[in-house]
Amino acid sequence: MDDTQRFAYGLKFENAFLRERGKAFETLFARIMAHAFPGDFQPVRPYGPKGDLKCDGFRASDGTVFQCYAPDAIKLEPLLAKVDEDFAGALVHWTTKMLRWEFVHNDSRGLPAEAVKKLAALNAANPNIDLAVCGEAELRLIAMSLALHQLEDLFGAVPSGRVLEKLDFEALRPVLLAIQRQEPDAEPSLVAPSAAKLERNALSQDAAGLLRQGRRREQLVEAFFAGWPDPDLGEEIAQAFRVRYQALKAVGLSPDDIFGELQAFAGGMTGEPARQGAVLAVLSYFFERCDIFEDAIRIDAI
Repeated sequence: MDDTQRFAYGLKFENAFLRERGKAFETLFARIMAHAFPGDFQPVRPYGPKGDLKCDGFRASDGTVFQCYAPDAIKLEPLLAKVDEDFAGALVHWTTKMLRWEFVHNDSRGLPAEAVKKLAALNAANPNIDLAVCGEAELRLIAMSLALHQLEDLFGAVPSGRVLEKLDFEALRPVLLAIQRQEPDAEPSLVAPSAAKLERNALSQDAAGLLRQGRRREQLVEAFFAGWPDPDLGEEIAQAFRVRYQALKAVGLSPDDIFGELQAFAGGMTGEPARQGAVLAVLSYFFERCDIFEDAIRIDAI
């Protein structure tokens, strides 16, 4: 797996982690764990009046009972009640089989202090059982340790550096022409971005890495526009990107969410890797032109 693929899968994991809720999050977690611990991790589904016995997955090698909690938004009181109820229920149902209990949640910010204290108190009161927490960082570490074929099964194929190197005009054409055309600005800003632009926009390492990889084929996009019969095509597509970026920024989306939405606008990171590589090259081209995201602050302007 090369850097382009690693950044792409890191971003796909992040998007899935932040997007999935409830049962969908449990399914994502179970699929990652089944790949990471084949023959050891067993997903558990509710069945009959007893439900899932307060267990969303069981790892036999270390006796771990996993419990997932992925609401639309974590609130303190329901969270504390969930920890108490599920841990107590797991003790009853799994008895000596449970040597370890892991609470899996979907809040990328981490758990509130009161929840951390609650887990520490339960751990102290049950010294024979190890308690652990699995959030975004922990699950990402597991997911990104998987082999390429396992990540492909989870998230689909992504472009590699080799795919980017082999891009040609035919791969770019459907992506560029599918972008909605809008009226261009009378005086568009074409100031080249500074090296600090990625840092200013607070993009994650994966999103920033993908843009850097896409720069390898920026000249191909530029050459495409230079050779296209309609000289206004590049500016029309640039304006479409500007309008979409400003609309996404206005509703308060995070930089990575905006990046994902712009990927979708350009054609999405699905389908053939060559097409995904073309989307990436186009995004990188318009990022460097300052048509999307903010340029770095110039020191001489402060």
